[in-house]
Amino acid sequence: MAKPHSILTWIKLGIAAGVVASLFYPLLIFAPLPYLAVVMVASFLGPAIGLASLGLKRLLEIQQPSVWASVGAITNFMAGALFTTMLLVQLAFKSQPTQDMPVMIWLGLDVAWDIYIGLGTMFFSLAMLSHPRFGKIFAIPGLVLGVLVIALNLATFPTPPAEADSFDIGPLVGIWYLVVTIQTWRSLVWAKGRLNLD
Repeated sequence: MAKPHSILTWIKLGIAAGVVASLFYPLLIFAPLPYLAVVMVASFLGPAIGLASLGLKRLLEIQQPSVWASVGAITNFMAGALFTTMLLVQLAFKSQPTQDMPVMIWLGLDVAWDIYIGLGTMFFSLAMLSHPRFGKIFAIPGLVLGVLVIALNLATFPTPPAEADSFDIGPLVGIWYLVVTIQTWRSLVWAKGRLNLD
């Protein structure tokens, strides 16, 4: 079993990574970044999602071991890897305008990332249901968002919902994770108490 100081370090790393992910995600969607900046943000957003998920898992498991938290961390880590892969493949082809990229490659990766982040959101929400620092107020919206991400992506497959004149729920999922990151930060004192680090 990990030592208390190690667990707390993981939680703090998760908070920092969650803040990075919460800043980088809207930057990619809304900000007109230069090409090199987009490549850099795309490169680090996926790992930030993965590290944030590992930190959240550590916090959720202070109360008791949780299969749901473990599966949530695994699926979100894979989601982060798929997200970075999707963007870097897309950006690599854009850097070589003479080459044609089969659009279905990045569309398939886009849907795959959404499926994994939807599953991770659902699993983390299940782990939060009875957790004293999260509970139903976090879990129920997370479950709804996770189900909607998966349902909307499967309904419009292989085209992502945003490009199929459907509703893009991605920004709402991003807001949910931002709120979860803030609550994780607010739970540091609680975590120290549970780990006997006061």
